[in-house]
Amino acid sequence: MSAQVHPAALVPGVLALLPRYASLEDPVAELRAACLAAVGRLGPRIRVVASGGSGGRVGAALVRAAGSLVVESDETGLLVVANGSGRRTEKAPGHFDERAEGFDAALRADLGSADPGLAAELWADVAALDALAGRTLVEADVLYDDLPFGVQYWVAVWGDAAD
Repeated sequence: MSAQVHPAALVPGVLALLPRYASLEDPVAELRAACLAAVGRLGPRIRVVASGGSGGRVGAALVRAAGSLVVESDETGLLVVANGSGRRTEKAPGHFDERAEGFDAALRADLGSADPGLAAELWADVAALDALAGRTLVEADVLYDDLPFGVQYWVAVWGDAAD
């Protein structure tokens, strides 16, 4: 009997995704829509993996907004909260670093490739990416790939609970 492979999704842990920031002029409307679409594909019971408290709060809020439950085990899908470099432009939280673009390109090719020391220097939240070991963005359905605020955010899905 083979183990069941659950669908997985990657979303960023940006606090602007919390419900209190969704207003008439949502600052991240396109990103929020992509995140909700991704979470909606994971099924009714979702395990959230995030490296920090804010990422965990964002993940849980997205799961609730999609009408699913956050669970610790017996999940139908996995939601990983992480993001690339926070130093892609001069207006980024960490300001511009010329190494950031190459770092993010390497992550696209192999989500498990991040050097923790360099990730910290580039303000990348990548610790939770271990949960996606062996997966690449090339093989995912990428719903969002952009640099709002000078930070690399991806929303991607591998598999689908309906499959």
